Amino acid sequence: MTTLIYWFRNDLRLHDNLALHAACNKATRLLPVYCHDHRDDNVVEWGFRRVGPHRKHFLASALADLRSQLRTHGSRLLEIYGEPRQMLFELAQLVGATGIVCDDVAAPEEQDEVQALIESGLNVEPIWQSSLLSLAELPFTIDGMPDIFTTFRQLVEAARTFPHPPMLERVRLPPLPTLASALSSRTINTSPLVAVDPRSSFPYHAPSFWGGENAGLAHLDRYFDLRLAHSYKLTRNNLTGTDYSTKFSPWLAQGAISPRTVYAALQNFEEEHGANEGTYWVWFELLWRDYFRFLHLKYGRKLYRATGLSEKPLPSHDADAFLRWRRGVTGEPLVDAGMRELAATGYLSNRLRQVVASYLVHELQCDWRAGAAWFESQLIDYDPYSNQGTGYISVAAVPIHAGEGV
Repeated sequence: MTTLIYWFRNDLRLHDNLALHAACNKATRLLPVYCHDHRDDNVVEWGFRRVGPHRKHFLASALADLRSQLRTHGSRLLEIYGEPRQMLFELAQLVGATGIVCDDVAAPEEQDEVQALIESGLNVEPIWQSSLLSLAELPFTIDGMPDIFTTFRQLVEAARTFPHPPMLERVRLPPLPTLASALSSRTINTSPLVAVDPRSSFPYHAPSFWGGENAGLAHLDRYFDLRLAHSYKLTRNNLTGTDYSTKFSPWLAQGAISPRTVYAALQNFEEEHGANEGTYWVWFELLWRDYFRFLHLKYGRKLYRATGLSEKPLPSHDADAFLRWRRGVTGEPLVDAGMRELAATGYLSNRLRQVVASYLVHELQCDWRAGAAWFESQLIDYDPYSNQGTGYISVAAVPIHAGEGV
């Protein structure tokens, strides 16, 4: 008998989940787990909590959806609270698990947690699955990947490197370990944590914008049913509204929908209604998302240095100016409007993200890492790859969150 733990991370779904399928195929008993890292409540060096209420609420609705789905499959989600390296080790000892299977996340802190578990003696198998394109079929090695996105895209398209179709097989979950039913589960609050402005471009308090797989898949269907993809390139840089961009990014960031599922829906749409610049640009933005992931595989924690990959001097920082920027009281109307929208809704259009980030670094002369940390705290579609990777491609490492486009 093989008892395994499946550690849900940024893959809160049952469909097209390669790591979960692998765990189910190997285990005779499987315990699905989500670990709430208490360090998310810590105050970072810039003076605010690492994860704010918008992100917490959106996560809560996704976990509620995941719990419900696991129950329909005869299983359950155990939610634990603490540092993964400690809590998962203790849990494995308790239920007699011989190993852990999980989504492979190439960001430094996430890699450190896996390494710590391995060093504790556990067999941990991280499985890469968050990119649209398969690593094995890229027309270059990760070490040889172009550092410029345009070159990356051109090589991918010239080689006709396209995604595999999503897995259609329904997951078959093994039974829970014997002790699992006796374990208590700590869940985070699912009631509204903040009052969300009704003008939000992503009103996550409304059922159609809840986190989780069901709402994400329903939104995917709605977007293509309304044929919004045909006008995507024309509208994607608008500032407010629910339909000017795809709004896939919050669900993609959670892993509630997979990028391969998005691409398959795009292909079906093009076959039925025709392709144009708008539909191409959805593919274009999905490639940007992959590029930031592969950039992490190539450079890892170097992307998190104060100077990024450059040899420039350390960035300056004005704490008072940063606080004014964060509160939306710089005196620059467009910047202040964007920052207040972010604080009120946990969301901001791609174009406004670029505007406020550039203003922070170039006009206020602040450390780009402070801005990246504020985005991490506030954005419901926070993704470590996009949030950090864009610093590399921007002048003076400005943290522009380009991944919002999808």
